[in-house]
Amino acid sequence: MTGKVRNGMALVRPPGHHSQRSAANGFCVFNNVAIAAHYAKKQYGIKRVLIVDWDVHHGQGVQFAFEDDPSVLYFSWHRYEHQGFWPNLRESDYDSVGKEKGAGFNINVPWNKVGMENSDYLSVFFHVLLPIAYEFSPDLVFVCAGFDSAIGDPEGHMCATPDIFAHLTHLLKSLAGGKLCAVLEGGYNLTSLSQSVCQTVQTLLGDPAPQTSELNGPCESALESIQCVRSAHKPFWACLKHTVAPPVSEPSTKRCKLAEKEEGVQAEEGQKEEGDGQKAEEEEVVWMKPPSRLAPPVHTEVAIPADLEVPDRCDRVRSSLAPTLQILQRLRDNFFEGSAEEEALMSLCSVIALFEKMKKQEIRNGLALVPDVSVAMLCAAQHARMSLTNRLLLVYLGDGEIPTYITEDGKALVVQISSKEPEEQKSRYQVSVCLKKGCSDVAGLMQAVLCLLLPLAYEYDPGLVLLVQGPGSEVGKAAWAQITSLLQGLAQGHTLALIQEGEKEAVGTTAASLLGDPAPSLGPLGAPLPEDMEAMESLRQRLQTHWGLLQNAAAKGKEVEEKGQNQD
Repeated sequence: MTGKVRNGMALVRPPGHHSQRSAANGFCVFNNVAIAAHYAKKQYGIKRVLIVDWDVHHGQGVQFAFEDDPSVLYFSWHRYEHQGFWPNLRESDYDSVGKEKGAGFNINVPWNKVGMENSDYLSVFFHVLLPIAYEFSPDLVFVCAGFDSAIGDPEGHMCATPDIFAHLTHLLKSLAGGKLCAVLEGGYNLTSLSQSVCQTVQTLLGDPAPQTSELNGPCESALESIQCVRSAHKPFWACLKHTVAPPVSEPSTKRCKLAEKEEGVQAEEGQKEEGDGQKAEEEEVVWMKPPSRLAPPVHTEVAIPADLEVPDRCDRVRSSLAPTLQILQRLRDNFFEGSAEEEALMSLCSVIALFEKMKKQEIRNGLALVPDVSVAMLCAAQHARMSLTNRLLLVYLGDGEIPTYITEDGKALVVQISSKEPEEQKSRYQVSVCLKKGCSDVAGLMQAVLCLLLPLAYEYDPGLVLLVQGPGSEVGKAAWAQITSLLQGLAQGHTLALIQEGEKEAVGTTAASLLGDPAPSLGPLGAPLPEDMEAMESLRQRLQTHWGLLQNAAAKGKEVEEKGQNQD
């Protein structure tokens, strides 16, 4: 809070999130995070605190400490199994939303089956936690970092791999000006515990996040939980006002529970006969060790005029190696109809140079200020698809034209956010989000980023992110920094930002964000325009058949959504 450190992780024992005001509970004596939140509010005048509890057990101690306090937003996912898993509390279910003034500030996501995977965890972040957290706009973030929710844990029985905690941490770092403190809670498999802690710490240190792979839609039970939570919190949060699907009345897992109870006696006798040795053997789970997260020697390189100031930590593109005549002629032929000015040609050469350095792992990301962002975008996309990566994510903010041929072979995913009405979308790889006020509407823009762009981007798993700020986009500096920061969790941080020469004021903000500096807070967000919410929801429903991470309701809930959309 004094600015001496940006973030931190406390490896404390005993854990704390079960402990209550007058009673130790669940191996917890002092409720470390609850005490720290109270201290931050009293000592530093913090107005809003977010507590994210990803331990596999419900942190009922934290919930009870703040359930009537609107200054603390508490989020927890946990094994619940219809109240069959410890602490076996009715208050751990999705409809315990807080009391009195604190109603809406307690979010419980109950897992009603084991085996939840990376896709399930990310889906909850995209469709529940992040939209509400950005609307809440915390001044400080605590994480009850229990890693019994990781694969191999004998308590959790979940299948989320350690590397997912790198991404969860990264997504939270953009909140509260980067003020994030992770506090160790549970974790009982020493291998997955140590790996998960390392992944979290490396992200806090600013190392590039590992590549995600094989992400798809959440399982049916996870979708049921997400649907229930969104419905329960619809009255309290503007970002959920468009939610149509009601709570799930007959969860798929409840039928399984009834069947288990009927066979319970036979199963229990069988387990006793099999003995402890076989039980231990059944619980043994094997997973891939997280890959090494090596950072290139240079973090950020920029191609900008010498008179423009950027943080000293940025390297500048050097013109020591002049482009060959063959390269210059190819650029003229491909991107200029008539004669090309020297400045325009050299700017494209700088863009290519940045790509080549990313390809060789010499730099992590780059920024280029270009005379014509449309031409530079086409050059960058073509070069990247030819030489750098099989999958390119192109994010364009503004009303510019993007040729459809870029996405024809599926090697590029284009997401454009603008104020222009999109044409009929013929490809799943070309997504146009129309906002009535364009990118100047911060609430609508962030809703599009969190609930559409990020799920699409994570499932696509690009090898490179090309982020383009079109001329006249009117995107604010803080929102642009937030988007730049959030997208760096993809492609191991390989991001190239392109900015039109007329938008020079965005250069410093972009460079700082690419360097990993905390993105400025957006403040509490208001409600997006109703027509924008309807348009985004309609788009999400159309795309969710192709992109699983866009789903936020179970099968029956989707039917209700479709009926509601047709009525509109």
